[in-house]
Amino acid sequence: MSYRGYDAVIGIETHVQLRTKSKIFSSDATNFDASDNENTSPITLGMPGTLPVLNKKVIEYSVLTGLALNCSIRKKSVFARKNYFYPDLPKGYQISQYDQPICENGALTFMVNGQERRVSITRAHMEEDAGKSTHHGDYTLINLNRAGIPLLEIVSGPEITSATEAAEYGKAIRQVVRYLDVCDGNLEEGSLRCDVNISVKKEGVDKLGTKVEIKNINSFRFIEKAIEYEIDRQIDLLESGQKVIQETRLYDPDKNRTFSMRKKEDAQDYRYFPDPDILPVVISEDFIKKLKAEIPEMPLARAQRFISAHGLPEYDAFVLTTERELADYYEATAKICGNYKSSSNWVMTDVMRELNLNNSIISKAPVSPEALGQLIQMIDNEKISGKIAKSVFSEMWKSGKSPEAIVNEKKMVQISDASTIEKIVDDVLALNPSQVHDYKGGKEKLIGFFVGAVMKTSKGQANPDLVNKILLEKLKK
Repeated sequence: MSYRGYDAVIGIETHVQLRTKSKIFSSDATNFDASDNENTSPITLGMPGTLPVLNKKVIEYSVLTGLALNCSIRKKSVFARKNYFYPDLPKGYQISQYDQPICENGALTFMVNGQERRVSITRAHMEEDAGKSTHHGDYTLINLNRAGIPLLEIVSGPEITSATEAAEYGKAIRQVVRYLDVCDGNLEEGSLRCDVNISVKKEGVDKLGTKVEIKNINSFRFIEKAIEYEIDRQIDLLESGQKVIQETRLYDPDKNRTFSMRKKEDAQDYRYFPDPDILPVVISEDFIKKLKAEIPEMPLARAQRFISAHGLPEYDAFVLTTERELADYYEATAKICGNYKSSSNWVMTDVMRELNLNNSIISKAPVSPEALGQLIQMIDNEKISGKIAKSVFSEMWKSGKSPEAIVNEKKMVQISDASTIEKIVDDVLALNPSQVHDYKGGKEKLIGFFVGAVMKTSKGQANPDLVNKILLEKLKK
């Protein structure tokens, strides 16, 4: 995509907070709702004489994610100390991985405006998080609960070319880690944060421009807006004869602008060296094979299967696969009733509407996939009409009862006896002679009036197909 005659070159570093119960090098808890500085210990604080011990679950989650991102898994990886001063970095260095990351050379395929896009994953490495500083005028408060939280930093290649593409890439990473259940992907709580590297260069020129990093963006909408602003800012500088400075900037969503945070460091500024307290991580081929077998079907592949095998439209397939639990719910429903499109319609409209109204999630839906599948079966078997089904579904959501129990209790079985419906049609036509006259005079849209009157008389229980058929036969005479 061209921006005023310039190409944008974008790379993203995604910090994924791994969903472990304890921190990466200590037994301190990781719960978000803890009081300030509650989840700390001498190990988290790096007190003299303490030794870090690596959390095995962090390795499992990292390898699982790397495999899902088509990465090569390094059989021997090493932790390093990344040295820099920051008030909420209690040890004065961060334990990370440098030249020997656990995952590298992968790729992620995702959709942008209906087109497949593939972006390389340069590396994914394990590291610990820093604490959190909150600024209050003349003073700053530091909360070290987050210090030592396990992160997997996923680094894309500099191959993203637009703000929209960058946001879709971020959403795709979030989908993957949520499908794997290695991260809750909660952007508001900082469980998934993005650093975006942006440079611009004249169209057709190979030499890359000076890179600027925007730190800690926790919204896909803000990723788009920050990138758009930064591209324009850099082009404005170049067009006015100025230079783009390599630096780290922050994005202010209220002002929709980026501002300088600090001069950007290079790798040598961090004085990386292998951490002397942590042994190399050695992984066996059997360990990798075991985790590979645990990888579920990924969202893009699942959406494509829903299109090819279930005959769903692209829109339905991609909506249903946004969350693994939602896709599971749809598939379980379809398995019961065998009607893929109807299952999709009910899940995307009625189920999702109720979830939104109740600010709930699919795992807490009071209507199970089995019950919804049974309801759809009752429609397909003409035991109830679609209109009755809507009322039954509402009752199912409130009571948790099965559709059959509700239909039997409320005597809502569909009337499919032709003679019974014919009598109701005769009564409706007899009560509305002027409408019958108008219909025969050419106002054929009145058929809707007659259908509505019959359905009202039958309390919604008449078979609508049979009603239409009998009405048309009667009105032609």
